[in-house]
Amino acid sequence: MDVPRNKDMPTADGQAAIPSRSGAGDIARTFGMGLLGLVIWWIVYKGLAPFSKWFTFSLLALPPNSHLGTSVEFFVFDAPKVLMLLILVVFAVGIVRSFFTPEMARRVLAGRRETAGNILAALLGVATPFCSCSAVPLFIGFVTSGVPLGVTFSFLVAAPMVNEIALVLLFGLFGWKIAAIYASAGLIIAMAAGWVIGRFGMEKHVEEWVYSSPINGEERGPEPRLIWQERVRYGLESVHDIVGKVWPYVLAGIGVGAVIHGYVPEDFMAGIMGAGAWWSVPLAVLIGIPMYSNAAGIIPIVQALLGKGAALGTALAFMMSVIGLSLPEMIILRKVLKVPLIAAFIGIVGMGILVVGYLFNVLL
Repeated sequence: MDVPRNKDMPTADGQAAIPSRSGAGDIARTFGMGLLGLVIWWIVYKGLAPFSKWFTFSLLALPPNSHLGTSVEFFVFDAPKVLMLLILVVFAVGIVRSFFTPEMARRVLAGRRETAGNILAALLGVATPFCSCSAVPLFIGFVTSGVPLGVTFSFLVAAPMVNEIALVLLFGLFGWKIAAIYASAGLIIAMAAGWVIGRFGMEKHVEEWVYSSPINGEERGPEPRLIWQERVRYGLESVHDIVGKVWPYVLAGIGVGAVIHGYVPEDFMAGIMGAGAWWSVPLAVLIGIPMYSNAAGIIPIVQALLGKGAALGTALAFMMSVIGLSLPEMIILRKVLKVPLIAAFIGIVGMGILVVGYLFNVLL
């Protein structure tokens, strides 16, 4: 994002200029409006539960114990709740992303030893939530900057699989324990996948044109030296761009979750996705791979599955396969990777997801 320099931006030597009185007043107003908006957000958020009950059982007069009534209440409660959480998280993530660019990630990873690089790349993948549409330019930029192939894959696995939006939504819907389990499992899979691919020496299975390609200028991120008003504007633009694109998937996911919540018997779902069925984890992974969704759209479905008796490990495996092994991302990566490397990537990440699913089904 090109932002004109003004007197409140850092000078050429990196020292921040002293804000003028009007600049300080603008900052105060920005934070004041933000605080007021957060208070209003919290009041509305706390009123969603009683509103959903009133809307479903008083206004629509649906029977409280009916399948339709249960489904409608679930949808009316979850749809605004998930969208409100999504808006808040995307805005905060947008501000965080105003400090990061792909160029900064390359500089951090270039020249690192492979094992340390895998760990750092996975952590950077969480902190810099680039979507699958950025996979090709990011891959080219990393490889041409001398980042090892395995380290690059740790980043590419972690970026879609473990992102801030998923973490906060999981925290808001299920609590910190499940959010921590998801983050830990995703990071371990990303680090292990990158390390294994690095050991295989599969550089020859990268398309030849990648190594001779210049760094793609289209992947440039926001200018990191911004004043706070501009960072807030970048956060608002992120809400407009991201929420504007994903809200249909979110509502579709909540709709599927509402049907599961209202109509699917608990015994049926527990039998298919319960911890006692050994085949439930691989089945969940196979179902998840061809689906096209994101964390925001798939989490309401996971919420409904858990509420109907699905095992936590199976539900996590399903979610990770949807957002970490999605078919669209594999098609995009085919532009820069040959089939053997894509197959190795799918096999290694898929095996990691299976291990996570079985492990948490046994432990929890």
